[in-house]
Amino acid sequence: MKINVGISILSLFCLFVNVRAIRFNLQPNTQKCLRDELNANMLVVGEYEVTAAPGQIVDYEVRDTKQHILSKKDDISRGKFSFTSEIFDVYELCFISKVPNNVRGVVQEVAINIKKGVETKSYEGIAEAAKLKPLELELKKLEDLSDAIVQDFALMRKREEEMRDTNESTNNRVLFFSIFGMCCLLGLATWQVLYLRRFFIAKKLIE
Repeated sequence: MKINVGISILSLFCLFVNVRAIRFNLQPNTQKCLRDELNANMLVVGEYEVTAAPGQIVDYEVRDTKQHILSKKDDISRGKFSFTSEIFDVYELCFISKVPNNVRGVVQEVAINIKKGVETKSYEGIAEAAKLKPLELELKKLEDLSDAIVQDFALMRKREEEMRDTNESTNNRVLFFSIFGMCCLLGLATWQVLYLRRFFIAKKLIE
């Protein structure tokens, strides 16, 4: 009974590493992009399929926020792609429809399956090489998933610390700027009072 419960729990956790299938319609002469935030040195692989349309061409490209292209292919129909993230950033996968002026465009359907990180590992090959039993393989998947989650939390904590440091630095700068502004206003007010006093004395309005 305990073994069955353990297998059920493992199966539940392993649902998180399933392939994510996405389908969407691509209008003629438009582009649609899928965006995701990726850690540095993360492998991403995927498969795509685009419905055929006479005279129409669909390209795809993967780029980061600085518009660096990591992967690109023109006139696609069905195939695979892969790339490795260079730094922590938001990456986007764009499908671009191109239709000549003399062709009446039609909507095309794009289907894509994406894996990233631990999802890209071939556990069947690992099981054969290490001669792992089914339960041991599930434990291996769970271990890799746990490591990935720990790394994500560590990265989130690091980013939180960086954001906190940035906020504290910004608060200090705002404080110093406010003090500087107050000093400037006090100096200007003092100069104005002294100037007016000399002016009124010169006009013999006050002694």
